[in-house]
Amino acid sequence: MGDSPAKKPPKLPVPGRRNILITSALPYVNNVPHLGNIIGCVLSADVFARYCRLRGYNTIYICGTDEYGTATETKAMEENCSPKEICDKYHAIHRDIYKWFDISFDEFGRTSTPQQTEVCQSIFQKLMENKWLSENTMQQLFCETCPRFLADRLVEGTCPTLDCNYESARGDQCEKCGKLLNPTELKDPKCKVCRTTPRIRDTDHLFLELPLLRDKLEEYINNMSVAGAWSQNAIQATYAWLKEGLKPRCITRDLKWGVPVPHEKYKDKVFYVWFDAPIGYISITACYTMDWEKWWKNPENVELYQFMGKDNVPFHTVMFPSTLLGTGEEWTMMKTISVTEYLNYESGKFSKSKGIGVFGNDAKDTKIPAEVWRYYLLTNRPEVSDTLFTWADLQAKLNSELLNNLGNFINRVLSFIAKPQGAGYDSVIPGALDSESHQLTKSLAEKVGKLVGQYLDAMEKVKLKQGLRTAMSISSEGNAYLQDSQFWKLYKEDPSSCAIVMKTSVGLVYLLASLLEPFMPSFSVEVLRQLNIAPETHLSFCDEKGETEKAKKPWDFLPSGHKIGKPEPLFRELKDEDVEFFRLKFAGSQADRKVKAEAEEKKIAEQLKNTKIREGNAKKQQTKPAGSSKSKASETEISISKLDIRVGMVKKVQKHPDADSLYVEEIDVGDNSTRTVVSGLVKYISLEEMQNRKVCVLCNLKPATMRGIKSHAMVLAASNEDHSKVELVDPPESAVVGERVSFPGYSGEPDGVLNAKSKIWEKVQADLHTDAELVACYKNAPFTTSAGVCKVLSIASGAIR
Repeated sequence: MGDSPAKKPPKLPVPGRRNILITSALPYVNNVPHLGNIIGCVLSADVFARYCRLRGYNTIYICGTDEYGTATETKAMEENCSPKEICDKYHAIHRDIYKWFDISFDEFGRTSTPQQTEVCQSIFQKLMENKWLSENTMQQLFCETCPRFLADRLVEGTCPTLDCNYESARGDQCEKCGKLLNPTELKDPKCKVCRTTPRIRDTDHLFLELPLLRDKLEEYINNMSVAGAWSQNAIQATYAWLKEGLKPRCITRDLKWGVPVPHEKYKDKVFYVWFDAPIGYISITACYTMDWEKWWKNPENVELYQFMGKDNVPFHTVMFPSTLLGTGEEWTMMKTISVTEYLNYESGKFSKSKGIGVFGNDAKDTKIPAEVWRYYLLTNRPEVSDTLFTWADLQAKLNSELLNNLGNFINRVLSFIAKPQGAGYDSVIPGALDSESHQLTKSLAEKVGKLVGQYLDAMEKVKLKQGLRTAMSISSEGNAYLQDSQFWKLYKEDPSSCAIVMKTSVGLVYLLASLLEPFMPSFSVEVLRQLNIAPETHLSFCDEKGETEKAKKPWDFLPSGHKIGKPEPLFRELKDEDVEFFRLKFAGSQADRKVKAEAEEKKIAEQLKNTKIREGNAKKQQTKPAGSSKSKASETEISISKLDIRVGMVKKVQKHPDADSLYVEEIDVGDNSTRTVVSGLVKYISLEEMQNRKVCVLCNLKPATMRGIKSHAMVLAASNEDHSKVELVDPPESAVVGERVSFPGYSGEPDGVLNAKSKIWEKVQADLHTDAELVACYKNAPFTTSAGVCKVLSIASGAIR
């Protein structure tokens, strides 16, 4: 982050290199950013900045909180504190949220700084000298109750636009139709503070003469919109402004919180936030380096890319360029603008003011990793039209695309290499001769080379969603390559071909970590760890000159003899019950949620109080005499001896036709017929690893129907503490199919262990549990020690026949 203690020396433009200056719309400081804000500016800009660094471009990414103006004053009134205290509070909130989302700012600053005042006033003085400013009297709404002139955002009313009539339009812009407004145009205006109707009064202000600057501005727009390949929505919004006819734009306001106007007549006024906010990009760069002019007054050597939502476009393509052109100085003007439409939430719009949707701090609280949020928002980036956030769609993309496509490919490759000699390569990348003459590998390399070319083309044009989709296609090609090669057979039948396949596949793993780093940086860091490559290593799929020919030879990315680290699953499944929980939790507005949470807390407190009263009364009652009948609960308790666990042989296994996470197995457990078993092990264990192997099967479960197929037993598995890694429990090779596992060493004590005759549990405290779908039978309680098993089964005795 920009204000971290160990700051690196600032980067400056380097002659002869491609120098990229990136900004994203400065998030307003008066509230917590929601997911629509995050994808609309900071996350999109971060992806492009990371891509530029990946390519070796000399890049800086500048952002910060927009802190002056009416919204801050209003929020300060609401929270009964000063505007500065509001800014300090929310700047820290924004900074922490973006840090959690892995946003890689070179400087994350703020606009309430001395540098902002200095740069803003300097630009104003140049405009005054060049006579691009005029004075005029304007009519403004004045609240007699408050008493004060009401700035745009302190007025609400009905939008005057035909066919809109939105009743909560602000004085500066209608949220519904997007039209820019003056407060006096609103129908039935109200003071936002006291809700009384204000009256119109005269007040003097300064105006930027946009009509006089029109020729300079149009020349810039016509040239740069083509050279910078502006997004279509940016072009449309810009030319709509020009077509409507430019009017002088007021740049001062009757406020206290803002950059003071350095003019005797207007010393009690401040600059309008939309005049000074874009200047914040410059002043925050000035906080980053004293040599800021080498970035901002260097149009020959620096390319400026700007990211924002569609409602910010005219300020960046008309107002800000006009301001810079009017100074007569050689400014670095925006080359490319990337604009997003709106991301809507479930059945309506995200809204900061109404608190509707998932906000940055909410995302963190879900415990869903940042890389999953980044991936989902970027696959759903509203580049050409509004898109919709839904919890079901997030679940589908995580489970099918990240877990079953990307994570499955990487885990299959690394797990096979990590297997001991005789079953794999003992974690050492094998040597591979004549890879180019291996037909299947040659065909893969050609496909990958084309996809990398398409990825580069999309990213250079800032088509981020297309770039991500293309990178994920390489993972799909990798999965198909593994399947077509049948490497698990090649290992014994054709070792040299198997070595080529695995060395090529592990090269694809590295390539995917590189291509996806801009989108999911923490994912790439974890892949590097599993590859046993230092985390500070600069990922690259290019040579020193930036050429990408080496992507066509994925077998050359990692050297033979390199020892990889320990493979781990990269993603975890999001279950139906989680999705339903989140949908209910984040329904309605934040205010509704707060009321609901308080009601829940009150209900729980009452329940605890009543429980204590009942416990107290129970102690007063006489206990039953010894020998009386047992309670119903104790009658249903099941001892360890009731577990019918047998050694089984998987005869056949296939993917469930209606569930991506499930296998359907036919298992011989020694009773002259096979049992159909449904197991949620797809994300942990590959199809080929499930074939023709011995497993431990809990046979006396009541049948359960899983997505239309009845399961008649349970395959036992062991997981680590957070369930991110799951392995099948292996009986010894000498065990006979159908052999029942007995427990002669079970003592019944809390520390007793499952000391099975066949020693199937290698770790005394292994967290043994069923596969993902069947764990519900046990109330989500994991198997631990033998005492734990008994406890679990007594809770859910209905699961055992």
